[in-house]
Amino acid sequence: MIAQIIFAFLLAIAGFFFTKRILFIRRNILLGRDVNLSDRKAQRWKTMARVALGQSKMVVRPVAGILHIIIYLGFVIINIEMLEIMIDGLFGTHRVFSFIGPIYSILIASFEFLAFGVLSACVIFLVRRHIIAIARFKSPEMGGWPSLDATIILVAEILLMGAFLGMNAADSIAMGRELDHYTVNIDASAFPISQYLLGLLGGMSDSAIVLVERACWWFHIVGVLSFLVYVPYSKHFHIFLAFPNTYYSNLDEKARLDNMAAVKKEVDMMMDPNADPYALPEEGADAEPPRFGVKDATDLSWKQLMEAYSCTECGRCTSECPANMTGKLLSPRKIMMDVRDRIDEIGHNINANGLEFKPDGKSLVGSYISEEELWACTSCQACLEACPINISPMGIILDMRRSLIMEESKSPEPITSMFNNIENNGAPWAFPAASRGDWIQ
Repeated sequence: MIAQIIFAFLLAIAGFFFTKRILFIRRNILLGRDVNLSDRKAQRWKTMARVALGQSKMVVRPVAGILHIIIYLGFVIINIEMLEIMIDGLFGTHRVFSFIGPIYSILIASFEFLAFGVLSACVIFLVRRHIIAIARFKSPEMGGWPSLDATIILVAEILLMGAFLGMNAADSIAMGRELDHYTVNIDASAFPISQYLLGLLGGMSDSAIVLVERACWWFHIVGVLSFLVYVPYSKHFHIFLAFPNTYYSNLDEKARLDNMAAVKKEVDMMMDPNADPYALPEEGADAEPPRFGVKDATDLSWKQLMEAYSCTECGRCTSECPANMTGKLLSPRKIMMDVRDRIDEIGHNINANGLEFKPDGKSLVGSYISEEELWACTSCQACLEACPINISPMGIILDMRRSLIMEESKSPEPITSMFNNIENNGAPWAFPAASRGDWIQ
């Protein structure tokens, strides 16, 4: 009973901290502007099934894509066994689902193959990241915690899969010897990978075998619960958010840019000779005037904030960005990481100061993201095309540009000249309309 009480306590603690972090992230996402993405439900389900579930954009780069699919399948399928482990932990049983017979042996065997695949894939990913040192993992924004975070997850998965296989190896010996609590009969074919560990454990005494099995069992379950608590603080939170993020993908044509409703309304009024320029806005005279563009993280939409929390930091966007390729300061991955860091900071500020945000003198533009980064973007959408889960750093960049131009009248000299020419000549070129046909001569 002591072991069961300890297990129940650990499960409750992990559930508490996981739920607390999830609610914090949810509240932060909902700080963003509202946007209606409830249309075209059938198309959204298809997009989620193809991109998130089917991993269609991952396999564009076959090596990383296939390895990721192995880890993805391992994570999903092996965790089916967690249901059995939790029941055993709470009620003191041993392999409670073994009564289903041969099907159970097939399941355990498949879990072992997947565990070995996950372990191997994680080793290869560590080699790619730290020995081969692929360039997109060595960008400036990946120094410190982001690099450590990725390494922690890979090492943790290797240890968890190793513990799983070690547990099965010791368990198969204990069941073969029909030790107390290990009286379940499971076909030896259920352990196609862990059987190769039997040579290391076969000469141990009964008590040593039980100790190894229990140690691996507790290490595995405590590791999984710790992983559960850690993931919402990590870039690996995309494990959960990739699905809603792809469901709420932008389904419009890729080249389409949204008009700001407030600006479009002013233009419509200018074009309508019968419009009343003194008419009150629909939301009332006392309503706060709309912000043009994005200055801080709370000016973004909830979908854009969700994208920031969904970012996998894989760097495919940055590696495909033409501005980054030519040595400019822009890194689309850094944009997403900065948005996530800023909204997290705002969330902690709200926690510390009640329901209201206490101004801290910072903003997303300026404190986190420089104007040089924003103006380096060519709006080619290579970042969106490359992202495995349909994140659009470009959309956030354009919204921040709008703030610079429409609220602070800031833009690079060539763009300022273009604006002036449009205002004075009705065209972006520095000559009057009467001279437009001169090129024909």
